[in-house]
Amino acid sequence: MDLALGGKTAFVTGGTDGIGLAIAQALAAEGVGVAVCGRDAARLDAAVSQLAGSGARHEGAQHQGAQHQGVPVHGVQADVTDPVRLGEAVREAAERLGGLDLLVANAGGASGGGLLDSTPDDWAYTYAVNVLHAANAIRAAVPYFERRGGGSALIIASVTGWKPGPRSSYASAKAAEIHLAAALGQELGPRRIRVNALSPGSVLFEGGGWDEFRQARPERFAAFAREDFPMGRLVELREVTDVACFLLSDRASGINGANVCVDGGQDHPTAGRFFP
Repeated sequence: MDLALGGKTAFVTGGTDGIGLAIAQALAAEGVGVAVCGRDAARLDAAVSQLAGSGARHEGAQHQGAQHQGVPVHGVQADVTDPVRLGEAVREAAERLGGLDLLVANAGGASGGGLLDSTPDDWAYTYAVNVLHAANAIRAAVPYFERRGGGSALIIASVTGWKPGPRSSYASAKAAEIHLAAALGQELGPRRIRVNALSPGSVLFEGGGWDEFRQARPERFAAFAREDFPMGRLVELREVTDVACFLLSDRASGINGANVCVDGGQDHPTAGRFFP
């Protein structure tokens, strides 16, 4: 299926590795000009080089420019928990790419442990880096979307947001992201802006957390894959990025305010019950 994404532009937060970088790569392969956002200059530089390939041309760690198969690739350094800087990053991306059609709010994380092993500050940070960053990024993108006649935003949530599991702060923040997508889909729909959530399950890729778990505890990993996944395996990055590209494209024009799960039918959000 031709997703007709060629010529569009996108801003991806948390785009220096993992799911964020994989989505940026998939969008660039579809002909989308991509700006990726990250906190660390060195990792951002590496991500832009990886996106652009061996022919990358850089303009410096904080303002990087290159080409991926004829489409522009740009890096923007920013801490997404700083709403002012995040707004500036969105503006910089739109200026460098010549406009903005798509946004992927992928940055996330958590601070502290469970309820009894975390502080109010841990919870505040967890909400800021997940929910508030998504809301602030989309707010900043709205004027640029409207100049294009509409746009599409995708919030990367988690299986943990609808299948409860530890940590409680992270799980509730991801649940809030799912509801945020539903609420913004209603609020921004009249402006021809779609907002959806994508909830990946446990995704296995080289160098990722589940890859480390597999190498460190192969028997426990095998039990997790066998008992928690109907197909006996974890989700792959390609399976997440394919759905992300579809949801962002006009081929999904009838999907708005939805939460699309790419978890392989996963039963539990974590493998915690396999640890001692």
